[in-house]
Amino acid sequence: MRGKEAAILRRSIACPSFFRVTIMRPDSSSWQAVFFDFDGVIADSTQVKVRAFATLFASFRAEVQEAVVRYHLDNGGLPRQQKLRHCFTVLAGQSLSAAELEQAGRTFSDLVLEEVVAAPLIAGARTTLERLKQDKIPTFIVSGTPEDEMRLIVTRKALSPFFTEVHGSPRAKPTIIADILAHHTFSPDHCLFIGDAMADYRAACAHNLHFLGIVPTGKPSIFPAHIPTASRVILDW
Repeated sequence: MRGKEAAILRRSIACPSFFRVTIMRPDSSSWQAVFFDFDGVIADSTQVKVRAFATLFASFRAEVQEAVVRYHLDNGGLPRQQKLRHCFTVLAGQSLSAAELEQAGRTFSDLVLEEVVAAPLIAGARTTLERLKQDKIPTFIVSGTPEDEMRLIVTRKALSPFFTEVHGSPRAKPTIIADILAHHTFSPDHCLFIGDAMADYRAACAHNLHFLGIVPTGKPSIFPAHIPTASRVILDW
């Protein structure tokens, strides 16, 4: 891991309890940029990935399969190949070569691509994207999905006109955000990250972005109590 990325990841491990999103938020029209996770935030595709992990490990014991799905759910937002490596090596006890890990990634992509393309959007997502486009506010996808696959999905879902840039793994989310902030010279005080996983929250916190957590209706929030949440994609809360 490069020194820059390691430093960013170290800063992203914990977030201060006084995270500013709850005490000082710009009016939504003054956002300089809005960052989005994709699965569970733009597309209602979280269960597609759950099924894919279960299918990929169907040849292993039931307890391994269950552990893999739990690890996936508990570590949403991490780069896919990082998840797969952990699942095979630690949970399944199977050491893979680089080529075998790549093949596992391709198999996973084959399992999810068409379903993610067909998945409906999360409530409020299209309206929010249309509003941001109308207001000429830059928008960015920051996903753990491999970047080429993420860009293909966005194109096939006819969402490309709504996003300034689409980013994915293998770069970690804190590194992606750092690169975007540096390239566009945005002020973190005027940027918002909308995500549904702790990896999203930690990435936002690493750079002092405001954060909104997406939590499905009827489900408990996984985020600290002071972090605002919503069941739909919104800009005002």
